[in-house]
Amino acid sequence: MRARIAGVATHLPERTLTSAEVEALIEARSTGFRPRPTIVARMTGIESRHVMAGHEQASDLAVAAARRVLAEQGLGPDRLDLLIFGSASQDLVEPATAHIVAAKLGASCPVFDVKNACNGFLNGLQVADALIRTGQHERVLVCTGESPSRAIRWSVRDRAQFVDAFAGYTLSDGGAAMLVEAAPDGGIFYRDFTAVSTGWDIGTLPGGGSMHPRDPDRTYFSGDGRRLKDAFVGHGPEIFFTALEKTGLNWDDFAIVGVHQVTLRYLEVLRSILGIPADRLVVTLPRHGNLASVSLPFQLDTALRNGRCGPGDLVAFVGLAGGVSLGVTFAEL
Repeated sequence: MRARIAGVATHLPERTLTSAEVEALIEARSTGFRPRPTIVARMTGIESRHVMAGHEQASDLAVAAARRVLAEQGLGPDRLDLLIFGSASQDLVEPATAHIVAAKLGASCPVFDVKNACNGFLNGLQVADALIRTGQHERVLVCTGESPSRAIRWSVRDRAQFVDAFAGYTLSDGGAAMLVEAAPDGGIFYRDFTAVSTGWDIGTLPGGGSMHPRDPDRTYFSGDGRRLKDAFVGHGPEIFFTALEKTGLNWDDFAIVGVHQVTLRYLEVLRSILGIPADRLVVTLPRHGNLASVSLPFQLDTALRNGRCGPGDLVAFVGLAGGVSLGVTFAEL
């Protein structure tokens, strides 16, 4: 059996924050530091990002997307065999946020979390594919809810701290859900993942674990965007070129090539290195920001609703994440 993508849905909070508003917030909450005007938009290409309401949790964003995809497929939560929550965010350290999603959704199937920064959803899809192929499950819901707005440092003491916190200013809240079902043909036909784990400290959210269990100052994003880009560029191309070689495909064979989007500058660098035609990308970053693990399913959802792909088309997912990890998945819709 193959694992076929039966449906995908996303949910983005209505409230948005422009890059100019981000800079204004930093200036208002900082003492003695003022970011250069337009620096966030100029450095990232992001005009706005989504911010969840104060009462919402990461699980709520996943549930909103899950309800939509189930409704579109005419299914109730009782028809699910497994629910996987694959996200960089979580409601609590324990239990798995998948339990909270299932409880809110009304599902009674087995559940678990998959966590791998911005590749969490793609790894969740990888696990769903494997479990369907081995006959353990027939219908799996892979979902994510990202709530990075809760971990952004707004009060900055100096330029060094602003640079360290800068990755957080690209991030956006959102939810996504993908229904994956057993099918005799089509579906996911190639997947590969790799890691450069020596770069785990390039980008972190340190608080809450055994290293820093109760340090409030460690509850903000910390990272070096340049080092992260260098890690992707230095170690990334081989896995993607190998995927094309092993399948005998080229990027023109795909209706869309979904690429995780952090900044427009990095997206263009990676696109150029990999030789992806610009018209195969689904560029969502300027209006929606860096959606972390929601990024790839949101690109597919956007392309489907805009008529850029449909049943029988090939789609590719190029995953990039802190840690550092990289992944590639090819599927026939």
